[in-house]
Amino acid sequence: MNILLSSIVGLACAYFTSAALAASPLGLWKTIDDETGNERSLIRIIAVGDSIEGTVENIILFPGDDPKQLCRDCEGSLKDQPVIGMRIMWGLQGDGASWKEGYIMDPNNGKTYRCKLTVEDDDQSMRVRGYSGFSLLGRTQIWYRVK
Repeated sequence: MNILLSSIVGLACAYFTSAALAASPLGLWKTIDDETGNERSLIRIIAVGDSIEGTVENIILFPGDDPKQLCRDCEGSLKDQPVIGMRIMWGLQGDGASWKEGYIMDPNNGKTYRCKLTVEDDDQSMRVRGYSGFSLLGRTQIWYRVK
């Protein structure tokens, strides 16, 4: 009986440890438009040194969108640059499923926000929170992993 119980506990620990190690924000993620609920873009997240960053890989155009997909409201060197290929997330620090202390830029309005993210237990979805000042003053989106 003790051997069986020890085996079950050992297997459970191994499962949860491997699941925690497997959770990673690296890869391709699909964003969802807050207003319509439709797919909006694909973001590629990569490791850069000890941080991560995200780049727009594709945008799904809606009626009325700029067909050139330029960041009209961005400032500085990003002004009127193509959104596809643009780095919109950078500087996130963390490990495994939880990353924070970074930034995210919204190409729709050109504004930059603080950012943190958490990969969900299923490793197929991720909570991305952009905020100004305090984390309570922000917005969370759910992004979905693209297989």
